Amino acid sequence: MTDKKAVVIGGGLAGVEAANQLSKRGVKVILYEMKPCKFSPAHKNENLGELVCSNSLKAARLGSAAGMLKAEMRLFGSVCLDAADVAQVPAGGALAVDRDVFSKLITQTIENDENITLIREEITEIPDADVVIIAAGPLMSEDLAEKVAELCGKSFLSFYDAAAPIVTADSIDMENAFTQSRYDRGGEDDYINCPLNKEEYESFYEELINAESAELHSFDKRKDVYEGCMPIEVLASRGKDAMRYGPLKPVGLTNPKTGHRPWANLQLRKENKDGTMYNLVGFQTNLKFPEQKRVFSMFPALKNAEFVRYGVMHRNTFLNSPGLLSYDFSMLKRPNIYFAGQISGVEGYMESAASGILAGYNAARRLFGEEPIKLPKITMLGALSQYISDESVKNFQPMGAAIGLVEPLGETIKDKKERYERIAQRSLDYYKSIDF
Repeated sequence: MTDKKAVVIGGGLAGVEAANQLSKRGVKVILYEMKPCKFSPAHKNENLGELVCSNSLKAARLGSAAGMLKAEMRLFGSVCLDAADVAQVPAGGALAVDRDVFSKLITQTIENDENITLIREEITEIPDADVVIIAAGPLMSEDLAEKVAELCGKSFLSFYDAAAPIVTADSIDMENAFTQSRYDRGGEDDYINCPLNKEEYESFYEELINAESAELHSFDKRKDVYEGCMPIEVLASRGKDAMRYGPLKPVGLTNPKTGHRPWANLQLRKENKDGTMYNLVGFQTNLKFPEQKRVFSMFPALKNAEFVRYGVMHRNTFLNSPGLLSYDFSMLKRPNIYFAGQISGVEGYMESAASGILAGYNAARRLFGEEPIKLPKITMLGALSQYISDESVKNFQPMGAAIGLVEPLGETIKDKKERYERIAQRSLDYYKSIDF
């Protein structure tokens, strides 16, 4: 136990993980969360760990970048993955959750932690503390964003993010849909597929690229679009077949009604445990609500779809981290201040949570006079943390977990599945040397 003061700003995935890591190591933590006193444009739920875009935490299998990352996070004791295991909904090979159950479980865990004091109020200044972890997220309040901009100077950037619509299960026309996971990876009822033939696809494409978009919020008129969460209408504008190589790709699927692969295919993923709502996978959008209804209903399976939530687009902010942050997510010039979450330059739910784990773990080490841990690039956590702190990276963009970031094996294994599994196992073997 130490009497030094640790403050975490933000109760999202990164913030709760950072607070949890500090608490587990005997540090008293003050965790600030502005909800429900104030909500961002995208947040609606007062609980911690709210998922505002998809409800999927990506692939679960170890032999994948996302699965490898989650396996490493579990070794540190991830509060988010503990909640996800309980809140899980069927999603084939992916780990998806009932977002309400997920956030409630995380909130209960934090509120029941004797080392964590949760304060529900907006922070507009960077606190004076032995350690401060800024995990306010890419939608932090404008007052705090100004203070962070002053702290970081010209390295403070912004971009747009978008969320996909959700429809009710009983409004989906199953006569024009079929259930199947891509490449038959299991959980055959986890996804509903909405196929299009060539003529239907071309009509949909024409209507989509000519549909009317919503006006952007007044706080930021920039039109930067982050590649990892691109609105479907922006992707479509890049070419007639762009969607068929993206969220409407038909590969790995066979329509049992025709015996053939669809020309294009939209997958719907369960949004909650009861399977009463489905998310349009990859259909982030900034179209006006009536346009979403009109254009997306052109899928025969969605001709009578009831939209319980339309897609939205909102501001997102991140740091140009190389040259600003160290591999432990602390500032190079102010090492007692850490950043965690999407603002730090990682992209994705689990990546954000993982950065919180490393920031909290290393902040605790600092408070006890220990050197921060620098994970090697044979681990996914190490590869991500070294990417965001690599000053040789030019035109920096947020990065999610990717096998290409990890150091190669040093031997040729042609089978991709076997190669990825070996890479993941090598990482887990390394962690055996760490005293958690």
